[in-house]
Amino acid sequence: MKLISWNVNGIRAVLKKGFLDFLAAEQPDLILLQEVKAEPGQVDHDFAAEGWEVQWNSAQKKGYSGVATLSRVPSLSVRHGIGLPGHDDEGRVLTTEYPGFFVVNVYTPNSQDDLRRLPYRMQWDAVFLEFVKDLEKTKPVIFAGDLNVAHREIDLARPKQNRKSAGFTDEERAGFDQIVAAGFVDTFRHFHPDEPDHYTWWSYRGGAREKNVGWRIDYFCVSAPLIERVSAARILPGVLGSDHCPVVVEVE
Repeated sequence: MKLISWNVNGIRAVLKKGFLDFLAAEQPDLILLQEVKAEPGQVDHDFAAEGWEVQWNSAQKKGYSGVATLSRVPSLSVRHGIGLPGHDDEGRVLTTEYPGFFVVNVYTPNSQDDLRRLPYRMQWDAVFLEFVKDLEKTKPVIFAGDLNVAHREIDLARPKQNRKSAGFTDEERAGFDQIVAAGFVDTFRHFHPDEPDHYTWWSYRGGAREKNVGWRIDYFCVSAPLIERVSAARILPGVLGSDHCPVVVEVE
């Protein structure tokens, strides 16, 4: 299976920027979209008519957050959110089950520039990790999406200048440490352990993308037993249409 994850920064916007051409070129079996900023009825394209199984988890607030999963493979079950009051209003998690694993589409809350949401973010990291570990009791888990954290200094272009910025605080990085300690593997770093200059998000300001002044904050993480089945993990920085680019894994 070929799996792609992409924070599209608005599904309606990206549909006008070559999204369908991208799907046709890449031919994924499964694509996880974050920050769709829409409900199904607001999207002027019928993916189901093209053979996709389409699942949505939209935010209660209109035009905000939200995730969607498109699959060529029929799912065995679908779960919206993580089942905890106070954590599911923003449409951030969508879980689809397949014979060999669960796939969790996740859009992690941003701590914001003034770090006003950092305390909530810390709560989120803990309950989300508990959620995927609970799933893992049944079968292995793949979770992917915009995790809103650059784990290590190699994962952003200017670590010193961003030492206490949202997405690179000690607390957020420690949250990712816990993911690794819990037995999940960052697939990209598994295949590219020490390669710098690989990013998935760039600011719209100052020509950051052209200069490759970016952050790697979009991930595919897998349960440790699954890593032997992952044959490749890639980033597609040349794909435009959002301030993020897609990330890809291939699972045998």
